Amino acid sequence: MKVAIVDDHQLFRKSLAHLLNSFDDIEVVFQANNGRDFLDKLNEFKIDLVLLDIQMPEMDGYQTCRVLRDKYPDIFVLIISQLTTKESIHKVMELGAHGFFTKNSDPEQLQGAILSVKENGYYFGQELGNIIREVMLWENKKPEENGSIVIDEDLLTTREIEIIKFVSNGSSSKEISDMLKINVRTVESHRRHILEKTKAKNFIGVVIFALKHQLIAIDEI
Repeated sequence: MKVAIVDDHQLFRKSLAHLLNSFDDIEVVFQANNGRDFLDKLNEFKIDLVLLDIQMPEMDGYQTCRVLRDKYPDIFVLIISQLTTKESIHKVMELGAHGFFTKNSDPEQLQGAILSVKENGYYFGQELGNIIREVMLWENKKPEENGSIVIDEDLLTTREIEIIKFVSNGSSSKEISDMLKINVRTVESHRRHILEKTKAKNFIGVVIFALKHQLIAIDEI
């Protein structure tokens, strides 16, 4: 898996590159100081995933993520940042990043996070789950309170909601297929239908959709 790192802190960036290159099947092909530097170099390299910081000079992670999701939708975006305010995480999720990894996390978890993004299209670690709970409480968007969110009760099937609950707890498609005793391809088919029905950019967006519409409860993630 070919990876790029975008972070303006040179020591952290180089240390991270050294760590990633020690993992099997992961290769850091280039590094950049900020979003503009990264986009200028991007056409010279083929990458599968970018590790993207939020706070950077010239072009920050928000702006860079927006450009990537618009012009390079096949590149996975894993945010890696020490910025963990509810507002910042909410903004990153709305832009369609595939996962969030804090700089305070155990480095050994990073390999699993990258592989999860590659295999499942998302990384939904415990930290992000905690942050999403806070975001939802912060937003306080309950349908019965503001009456602004309306959902067709037949939009998602019982099985699809069941799969969203498993995903929100970090289960892979293989793990879900084992627990439900169905084929992995069937799980993948359900996931595609869920994305189409919810119009979410990725499965983090699906989980937020499900929370907002009370299809799953905050304490279930």
